[in-house]
Amino acid sequence: MARLRLAACQIDTWVGDLDGNVERILAAYRRAEEAGADIAAFPELAITGYPPEDLLLKPGFVTANLEALQQVAEATGDCVAIVGFVDLARDLHNAAAVCAGGEVRGVYHKCDLPNYGVFDELRYFGRGQEPATLWSVKGVPIGVSICEDIWNPRGPTADQADSGAEVVVNINASPYAEGKLARRERMLATRAADASTALLYVNQVGGQDELVFDGGSMAFGPDGTLLARSPQFVEDVLVVDVEIGPVYRKRLLDPRGRPVDEQLPLIEVTPVPVVGGDVETHPEPIAPAVAPPMHPDDEVWEALVVGTRAYVEKNGFSDVVIGLSGGLDSSIVAVLAADALGADRVHTVAMPSRYSSDHSVADAAKLAANLGTDHRTIPIEPAHAAVTEMLSESFAGLDEDLTEENLQSRIRGQVLMALSNKLGWLVLSTSNKSEAAVGYATLYGDTVGGYALIKDVLKLRVFQLCRRRNERAGYDLIPENVLTKPPSAELRPDQTDDQSLPPYEVLDPILDAYVEHDRTPGEIIAAGHDPEVVRRITRLVDGAEYKRRQSPPGPRVTDKAFGKDRRLPITNAFRG
Repeated sequence: MARLRLAACQIDTWVGDLDGNVERILAAYRRAEEAGADIAAFPELAITGYPPEDLLLKPGFVTANLEALQQVAEATGDCVAIVGFVDLARDLHNAAAVCAGGEVRGVYHKCDLPNYGVFDELRYFGRGQEPATLWSVKGVPIGVSICEDIWNPRGPTADQADSGAEVVVNINASPYAEGKLARRERMLATRAADASTALLYVNQVGGQDELVFDGGSMAFGPDGTLLARSPQFVEDVLVVDVEIGPVYRKRLLDPRGRPVDEQLPLIEVTPVPVVGGDVETHPEPIAPAVAPPMHPDDEVWEALVVGTRAYVEKNGFSDVVIGLSGGLDSSIVAVLAADALGADRVHTVAMPSRYSSDHSVADAAKLAANLGTDHRTIPIEPAHAAVTEMLSESFAGLDEDLTEENLQSRIRGQVLMALSNKLGWLVLSTSNKSEAAVGYATLYGDTVGGYALIKDVLKLRVFQLCRRRNERAGYDLIPENVLTKPPSAELRPDQTDDQSLPPYEVLDPILDAYVEHDRTPGEIIAAGHDPEVVRRITRLVDGAEYKRRQSPPGPRVTDKAFGKDRRLPITNAFRG
């Protein structure tokens, strides 16, 4: 049977780096050509990077993107390149260019524009109006769609299949969330089987601000069988042969019927190229490569690593600095940073106060030695004593409270920012999602930093990730004492987190219901949680919104992260 050779070019694009993106596209295109691919598909908005956001409001940016697309088109030969870009017609469009023979042969406009979660596409783009447009490649009718188009069961893919498509190419910039790869695969297999078309899905990799893209590009046969899959989180050119045969018989026998109106037209672009009017048979078929799924904890870990590396390097930082307390959160941030950048680019700083325990200082030093980071100790007691003395007259007659505790955290933030300013290091914040949710983090203290690695990771999951990382290391890379001692901010004598918060085994399930799943306090109570605890925690979550607005960005690894996903008003009287 004849075969068409497809290449999913899973690349790491960079928002605004049009010249660099052209280079990345052409490098992957050449690899696809060398593999004998008939079609090479690239991610959504590969020319501009995704998401370009309000760069789209700059006419010069849109014009430059069109010029960059022309550079790509001029470099194409017989291998058809399907490339995401921003098209300028009567409106702006999220578009795919079909390029071959040195020119743009056609353009597809995205029809289904997502406007939920992290997506704001209706803010920028107009909807496409011709979903059933097809292109002929070596005599094979090809449908093209973009990301959200494929999620709609009666969207463009169905229209293209009704018009006779035998292959559908879907280009994506689909952000990562834990477990999303499996959801994508189930959906795509269903679309391919329902449409009776081979399906190529290409996704980008890398990080952009809070978003992480995991790749996982895939190809499916017309029966929904998974033919090939790229590994997650790395650039890849996935090459796969799909068999091309008549699919009309299956469609005629489909009990769901077919459109009774006149069939949507097959729009032919000059075939690129036509070999006797038929698709050629590649003499040596490529063995399909199906990358195995990752362990759930490894997947989240790699997403955090990729997001961190992208943020640091794409924003021009060479090194990072972390306040290493010997506690769990700063420990995981240090290991993640070392995995992302290499230990030689990570600097750790212990800043003991009068309340710091000896074992915490020792645990910090041991972890730094295990990692091989540059580690220094800068005691904050002199600054703490001086500021306390400065405020003594104003605080006369008042008992010590959170003010004095927060003072220590803010001094540590000043030390880290001083190192950042003087040495050019990016400060990495160490607050986790549980703390950010309830405001258990000092504003201008714990929240100081340019990037917050674990802001979307609940505390219990931090423990899981650390244990899994030690398992992979084969020894206690993160000292066992860090994992077993009671969590504490060490801002007063014998302090532990559960003096201020419920145990994390109680807290995190409530946060998951309230934040991740938008349950009301009444619904959470009805599910069996303690009413008073639920009311207290949900009040804390609502009251801490102003803190989260002032916190640094961090990698999104769940379906509902603080920031782009969850945008509640700071001034808010609703209590549910």
